Amino acid sequence: MAKKYALIYVCQKCAYRSTKWVGKCPECLEWNTMIEEEVDVTHGVSMGGAGSSGGTNVRSSSGALGSEGFFINHNNKGGGKLFKPVPIEEVSVEKQYRVASGIKEFDRVVGGGLVPGSVILIGGEPGIGKSTLLMELSGKLAQIDPDEIILYVSGEESLSQIADRSRRLGVLGKNFYVYHESNWQGIVEQIKKLKPKFFILDSIQTTVSAEILSAPGTISQIREVTYEVVNYSKANNMTSFIIGHVTKEGVIAGPKVLEHMVDVVIYFEGDQFGHYRLLRVIKNRFGNVNEVGIFEMSDQGLKEVRNPSQYFLDSSLQNAYGRSITTIVEGSRSLFVEIQALVIDNKYGNGRRTTQGIDHNRLAMLVAVIEKYFGINLGFHDIYVNVVGGLKLMTRDSDLSIIASILSSLRSRSIPTRIVFLGEVGLTGEVRNVPLMDMRLKEIEQMNYSKVFTSAKNIKTYSSKYGIEITGLVSAGQLQKLLFE
Repeated sequence: MAKKYALIYVCQKCAYRSTKWVGKCPECLEWNTMIEEEVDVTHGVSMGGAGSSGGTNVRSSSGALGSEGFFINHNNKGGGKLFKPVPIEEVSVEKQYRVASGIKEFDRVVGGGLVPGSVILIGGEPGIGKSTLLMELSGKLAQIDPDEIILYVSGEESLSQIADRSRRLGVLGKNFYVYHESNWQGIVEQIKKLKPKFFILDSIQTTVSAEILSAPGTISQIREVTYEVVNYSKANNMTSFIIGHVTKEGVIAGPKVLEHMVDVVIYFEGDQFGHYRLLRVIKNRFGNVNEVGIFEMSDQGLKEVRNPSQYFLDSSLQNAYGRSITTIVEGSRSLFVEIQALVIDNKYGNGRRTTQGIDHNRLAMLVAVIEKYFGINLGFHDIYVNVVGGLKLMTRDSDLSIIASILSSLRSRSIPTRIVFLGEVGLTGEVRNVPLMDMRLKEIEQMNYSKVFTSAKNIKTYSSKYGIEITGLVSAGQLQKLLFE
C-alpha cells in the first residue's frame, strides 16, 4: 500500500497537533510555536496532545502503538511470544557493572562510571564546551581500552574541524573514529559496520530520519531519532552520548519526552566567557541526582577541579565588607561559597534589586525580612547580590549568609573571614535548620573555620561533637547585635 502524507501543525513546546495553524497553542498556551510538518496518514492520524497516537509513527522507548491501537513490543523477537506479568519475587536482578571513563569528575556525576547500553543526554548553551567534554571523554576511553571502538558523529562540524579540535586537545587513537553525517539511516549503517562500544551524536537537533518528513530540530525528528538511538543502544549494549541544544529558558530544546526516554540527563553550566564549568545531573537511573562535577576551561581543554571549595573562595581584599561564607551540599560533596553584597544609596527613591546566582524573588523576600525585623529601611537603597564563581544556588541554606552580607555592606563593617553562616530564614524571621549538618560541619572543621552561625536547635546536637564554636540563633535579627554592635 502506498503511503499517504498530510500536513499538520505541531507545537514545538508540548507536541500538541492540529490540522490548522493557530497563533497560540491550546495545550501549553505558548505563542508562535506551531510548525508545519508532514506525517504518514496511511492508517489515519489522531490530533491532540503529546500523548495521542499518530498512526505507526508514534512510539515510546519500549514499544509503539500500531495503527489499530494494539501495543507492539519491539523487543519481542521470539516470533509472536509476548511477555506476561510475573510476580516481582520471581524476577532476577542483574547487577550492573560500570566502566570508568578516565575523568573522575564525570564518573562522579553519572554515579561511579558508565553503564553499558545506557543513553546519556548532555545539554548546555552554545560554546559552553559540550563537544570539548565529549572529545576529551572519547580520548580517555580510547586509551583505556584500545580494542574497543569509539564513534564520534557530528552533523554540525566538518571532519577537518573535528580533527583540529582533536589535535588541540591531544586526543588521538586508531580506535577513535569520526564521521560527518546528519542522516540517521546513514549513521546507523556505519554503526552496524564498526560496532562501536561508545557512540557520540553531536547533536540531536541536527540529525534527521528519512522516515519523518519534517525539518531538522522539530519535535517529530528529535523524538524519532532519540527513539532509534535508545533502541539500538539497548539491543547492542552500546553506550551512547547525545548532545542537545538548550532554549533561551535554559532547558534542552524539544519536549520533555526526550528527557524521559534517556537514562541520564546532564546539564553543562557556566559562563562561556569565564573559565569554570559545572556538570550537573538532573536525572540518573543508575545513581544519585543533583551530583555536580567541576571543571576549569583552559587552552588545553577542560581540567578537573579537585578542590572546589578553594576554587569558589577566591582571594578577596583584606577587611572588605559585604562578603560572607556559607556551605552548600551538591550531591555527595560539601562546597564553600562566598556571598557578596553591595548596598548603595539610590538617588531616585526606587531601590533596585539585582542578583547573580540566586533567585531575584528570594532576595526580595530577605530584604522584606530585614526591613520588618531589623527596623532598617532599604527602600532607598540599591542592593546587588552575587555568588562568587558563578555558582547557582538552588536551596535556601544560604539565607543567613545573604542577610549577613547585606548588613555588612550597609554598615560598612567587615565580617571575620573564619565565620560560616548556615541557616534558612522564614518570613517570621526565625532561623531554621538545614539538612546534612554533619557533612557540612565536618568540612568546616577540616577547613579550619573557627565559628558557625546557625539555628539554635543545632546547639545541643553538634556543639560538643566538633571542635568549632557554634552560635545558635533563634531569630535572624540577632545577627545585627552579634556582628556589628
